[in-house]
Amino acid sequence: MPAKSPTNESDGFSAEERAAMKERAAELRAEGKKGAKKAEGLEAVLDRIAQMAPEDRALAERVHATVTATAPELLAKTWYGMPAYANADGKIILFFQDSGKFNYRYSTLGFQETANLDDGDMWPVSYALQKWSPMVEQKVVELVTAALS
Repeated sequence: MPAKSPTNESDGFSAEERAAMKERAAELRAEGKKGAKKAEGLEAVLDRIAQMAPEDRALAERVHATVTATAPELLAKTWYGMPAYANADGKIILFFQDSGKFNYRYSTLGFQETANLDDGDMWPVSYALQKWSPMVEQKVVELVTAALS
């Protein structure tokens, strides 16, 4: 999903996008117990994102859209009250921490030890996010892809 234009960026998901996500949650619930768990996780993430301040919400929505498009096999769920994405075993791969959570000056995209980002004896596992751009989106796609490799 491409980045939104600057005029729509702070508005978050469109009504159509929200409706589509709610429909997907309903589809997952209809799949039975396993699908219901996925739906609950997705709804919890969307509810948490909706509670964020506008700037954080815009970033979280773009992260969510990018992660789910890049790695649809990851399960959305909340983790310590943050939107997170887990593998099939339920282990968190990455999470989004909004700046308002701990009064930080920037939001964070973080990766857990299950992410395959190892690079020698030292590598970054957390990235500051202040604004969304095509370049940021490309970097998030690369990180998510690498984390799952």
